[in-house]
Amino acid sequence: MCVSYLTQKTIKSKVAFNGVALHSGLDVNICIKPAEPNFGIVFKRVDLNENNLVYPNFMNVTNTSLNTTIENEYGVKVSTIEHLMGALFGLGIDNAIIEIDNEEVPILDGSAKEFIEKIILSGIQISDAPIKIIKINKKIEFSEGERHISIQPSTLSLDIDFELNYENTIIGNQKNKVKVYEDDLTEVYNSRTFCLYEDIEYIKKKGLAKGGSLDNAIVVKDKEILNPEGLRNVKEFVNHKILDCIGDLYTSGYRIVANVVCSRGGHYMTNQLLRKVFKNKENFSILEIKEKNLPHNLINRNLLRSIA
Repeated sequence: MCVSYLTQKTIKSKVAFNGVALHSGLDVNICIKPAEPNFGIVFKRVDLNENNLVYPNFMNVTNTSLNTTIENEYGVKVSTIEHLMGALFGLGIDNAIIEIDNEEVPILDGSAKEFIEKIILSGIQISDAPIKIIKINKKIEFSEGERHISIQPSTLSLDIDFELNYENTIIGNQKNKVKVYEDDLTEVYNSRTFCLYEDIEYIKKKGLAKGGSLDNAIVVKDKEILNPEGLRNVKEFVNHKILDCIGDLYTSGYRIVANVVCSRGGHYMTNQLLRKVFKNKENFSILEIKEKNLPHNLINRNLLRSIA
């Protein structure tokens, strides 16, 4: 999942998924199809005949409560996009059209595992068009109460340093730091969404998690994990939060070169950070890669051409 060959990619052939939506409980079909260079990632609601394109841009995010929801100017929505977006980011997919026949992306097993596996099986088509990246120029922070997230310049990597803190002793204070373009992120992409058993009734009263089950979420009750198979990795809770963060960062439109530090964050915090970053053009640069490989040092201005 490294991004060493720096030209735009799409999938070689269409990939279909079917499953229950976590919050609506409805059966949903999606089909990811190849797209031309510079097309970007676009969702298409095929259950609607018009105004059915929805762009996964941070400015189009209209809900961050328990998922990331995007919406176009006509009120057409696509929700729970974060795991699929994380998979596309990790595989270096720059261009794809995602056809979906309902409002919510299926949850599958609660991670990005199935998205990753099927897309790899379909193959990845490499173009000659250079990729674009976002380079962060200065440190930007966003805080709310005890929650905090920051982004600051990096050399040529995307580092995510994430900490979560729960009173529950099973989850507790869990931390992990990953280099997104260099590390083996298998455990991150295989990590499932989770919740506390005592929160389920409240979530369902809000009309959410109608499709939730032990097949697609980790449920923690006191000092016990209710899923018979237990955890997939020892840091599965924080690793899932990192997966969410990667998917939400991709609503910036491009891969990012930066150092992200987050404590007790989530969809809302990441979205607010992106809004703050892109509010001022001095905070970032959008760069086009002019060579096939980055040097193993600071990003060289001779390899990059600023386009913003």
